[in-house]
This record gives sequence, C-alpha cells and structure tokens, in this order.
Amino acid sequence: MTAELSFIDLLLEASVLVQLVMLALLLASIFSWAVIFQRRTVLNQATSSLRKFEDRFWSGTDLAGIYKELSARGNKNLGPELMFCAGFKEFAKLRQSASSTPDAIVTGSHRAMRVVLSREIDRLEQNLPFLATVGSISPYVGLFGTVWGIMNSFIALGAVQQATLQMVAPGIAEALIATAMGLFAAIPAVIAYNKFSNSVDKLENSYANFMEEFASILQREAYANQNKAG
Repeated sequence: MTAELSFIDLLLEASVLVQLVMLALLLASIFSWAVIFQRRTVLNQATSSLRKFEDRFWSGTDLAGIYKELSARGNKNLGPELMFCAGFKEFAKLRQSASSTPDAIVTGSHRAMRVVLSREIDRLEQNLPFLATVGSISPYVGLFGTVWGIMNSFIALGAVQQATLQMVAPGIAEALIATAMGLFAAIPAVIAYNKFSNSVDKLENSYANFMEEFASILQREAYANQNKAG
C-alpha cells in the first residue's frame, strides 16, 4: 500500500493530461524562480546605484564634473545617472543656442529626462507581468488537473460493482497533487510580484523626485546665465 501511494508512483501512474498539467506547472515554477532571482538582482542594483548617486550629487560637486565622470563610465550607468546625463547634455546643447530661452532650455532637459525615466521603469518592470500571470492562473491550472483526475477516478469506480478505498485513493491522491503544484507555483510568484512592484514604485517616485529637483537646479542655472549675458 505504501509503495502504491508513493509520490513518484502517483506521478507516473497519473493520466497523460494530469501529467502534462503537472509538467506545465513545474516549468512555470522553475521559470518563476529564475525571474525572481534575476529581478531581485536588478532591483537591488538599482536601489544601490540610486543611493550612491544621490550622495555624490548632493555632495556639492560641480555638475560638469559629475557629467564627465558618468560619461566615461558608458553603459555602467543606471537610473538617475542616465537621467542626469540626458538632462545635462540637453541643457548644455540648448544653452549654446542664442535663440533658446531659459524656459525652453529647462523644458527640453525635462523632456529628455522623462524619456529616460520611462525607459528605466520599463526595464525595472521587465518580466513582472509573467510573475503576475503565473500567480493568477497556476491555481486554476492545478484545479483543472485535479478535477480531471477525480473525474477519471469516479468513471473507473463506476465500472466496478464494489468500490473500496484502495481503488479510489490513488486516483484522488494523484489528482490533488496537481492542485498542490499549482499553489506551489503561484504563492512565490504572487509574493515576489507584490514585493517587486512595491520596489519599482518606490524607485519610480525617487527618480521622479530627483528629476524635478534637478530640473529646478537647471532652471536656476539657465536664468543665472541669462542674467550674466544680459
């Protein structure tokens, strides 16, 4: 009896459809964990980069010096570093134009930073919809496998004159495994999605706050240069 109800035997003796459901849930769980580890690394790097850059930016260092340093790093820049480079580059370019007013300079710099902000949020949110999908549909997929397995068990039960628990238990047990696997895939995905979504929202707010503060600094610089020119 113990051998008949072992986990491996139940998987091997399940119907083809139930086995396919379990395989799909197993693959969904594996890919979910891969996404979880990858997103955790990306968000941790983004948070660390934000803190380091803000300390550097508000330390009183010359803006041109920061821009030169970040430009030399190339593709290693993240989040606010990219926003700063885009905004300062546009600011420097528009400031050289004699026809550009301070408001036009600030508007152009703000627009350049907004584009970078949108791209960064898209990068941070990458693969999060996959976690949401796994978390929402995995229990239903597992339930489908369970219903199918129990249905087959009762169909087989109807073909005999005298039913026993030994006849019914394996079929029901293998069907319930599908529900357990669905929950196993869904629960970590839902927890990770909620946590990562909250982290992305916090980073987006921090990025947006920096963008507005930096735009105010550029506005003061633009008006100061106009007054000197005048």
